[in-house]
Amino acid sequence: MKGLVRAAGVGERLRPLTYTIPKPLLEIGGRPLIHYPLLMLKRAGVTQIAINVHHLAGEIEAALGNGSSLGIEITYSREPVLLGTGGALNPLREYFAGETFIVANGDTILDLDLSAMVAFHRERKALATLLLARPDNLDDYSRIEIDRDGRIRRMRLLRRRDPIEYDDYPREPGAKISGALDAHMFCGLMVAEPEVLGMLPEAAPWSIMTGLLAPMMTGGLPLFGYAYGGYFRTVDDLASYEALRAEFTSRSPHLHYLR
Repeated sequence: MKGLVRAAGVGERLRPLTYTIPKPLLEIGGRPLIHYPLLMLKRAGVTQIAINVHHLAGEIEAALGNGSSLGIEITYSREPVLLGTGGALNPLREYFAGETFIVANGDTILDLDLSAMVAFHRERKALATLLLARPDNLDDYSRIEIDRDGRIRRMRLLRRRDPIEYDDYPREPGAKISGALDAHMFCGLMVAEPEVLGMLPEAAPWSIMTGLLAPMMTGGLPLFGYAYGGYFRTVDDLASYEALRAEFTSRSPHLHYLR
């Protein structure tokens, strides 16, 4: 398996810090934020990892180099123009061809047993499996609804929060299915098969949710959700960044891949 860690964003909500420091290099617990997804992938045996870069790309490349200091092999995918959450895959078709691959966010810290998720994905013969969580404030996010086996049956993609409006895929699910669904949010991590690469829209930028995953689900393809209840933090803005730094200072979480 190979992986992609997405790190191309501008980090607007973290300004002024991100005027000079790319978001993936912001310090958490004595190490750059991006180290956490990279080391989680490494623990699962994924050591060939692509990183897409755009904003302050040179800073990221200088800090991480070829990845040897972390025991991984990094390939950089440079985006002169941002390609979107899904479009980052377009230039990496050949890189991922022929094998299962994993996509993760560079601004998220998890304590996920990624090997167990991959096993779940393969047992169900999924084309793609999304990591899902159920936060207390679920209404602040798009809703990914799964059946008892974990198959994704409906996506309610958040259009706006006040008042709450969704774009629903499909628009009208069957009554029997909709009555038994369990709602979660997408954590930004996906396990996928190489066949997915043939379904990518050609024109970037495009969103991985509306451009790929929602069409896969509505087309009846095997798309699953892996429900996760463990440690999950993401750096969205200055407030969440400072809160996470304080958390690591007061009581650093025990992440299995750092032991």
